[in-house]
Amino acid sequence: MDDFALLPERERHIAGYVDALPEGGVMDIKALAKVLPLYGQMAVSSALKALSVAGHLRRVRCGSTDDNGAVRWSTRTYWSRAAHDNEWWTTFLTTEQHHPAPVSVPQQRPAEPEPEPQPKPQPDEERRPSRAFMALARLGRRDARLALSAADCAELEQLAAEWFERGVGAEYLTGALTSGLPDSVGSPFGFVRRRLRDKLPPRLPAPTPRIASEAPVRRMLAECTECRTPGRPEAFHDGLCRPCRQPEPGPEADPVP
Repeated sequence: MDDFALLPERERHIAGYVDALPEGGVMDIKALAKVLPLYGQMAVSSALKALSVAGHLRRVRCGSTDDNGAVRWSTRTYWSRAAHDNEWWTTFLTTEQHHPAPVSVPQQRPAEPEPEPQPKPQPDEERRPSRAFMALARLGRRDARLALSAADCAELEQLAAEWFERGVGAEYLTGALTSGLPDSVGSPFGFVRRRLRDKLPPRLPAPTPRIASEAPVRRMLAECTECRTPGRPEAFHDGLCRPCRQPEPGPEADPVP
């Protein structure tokens, strides 16, 4: 895939497989090693670390409360086809950390303590379209002057995805693209592409939400991709804790007399 073209062969192969997994698919080291016969657990572990450094994934530790009030922790992985820098991931994880806790534990990738089903790759045509693709595909139903083909939507998908990455919803995006249209649009593709670029909203810092005292708070900690040490999102760089980023040096050589 073009998104992973610059990665080494091993990381590119594993990234392509992970990206094809359905939402909630298991992608821990043992499960991946079972279905990727070219690589053992050590190789998969090294590849996931490299993909974390490249900006494609982050691990988190989530806590859910059972009926008896006990907290159960599980490790989950957030995956992104597009690589993001540390600032983006820190903002994203900090925002996720302060969301109210859901009624049930969300099926992010993966819940490693749960049973590990044999993951199977899904054909591209069976994968669920992204929010960006669907928002573009629905433009023609909002206003026929902006009807786009499937190929148009696929080509503009990444531009539209940048809007969602900056915190806007599908309705906001649709309104920005369809408001104030001229009487006729000669090229819907060119018109939408220009508006996606010209009207791209600014990137805002993560808000500090005010949560009602009775609302349960999501228990979530970032986790080092290498050693799985938990901590605050801002304490990790490239998804790694300080010791894993800066391994202890070997024994110093004797000084030359």
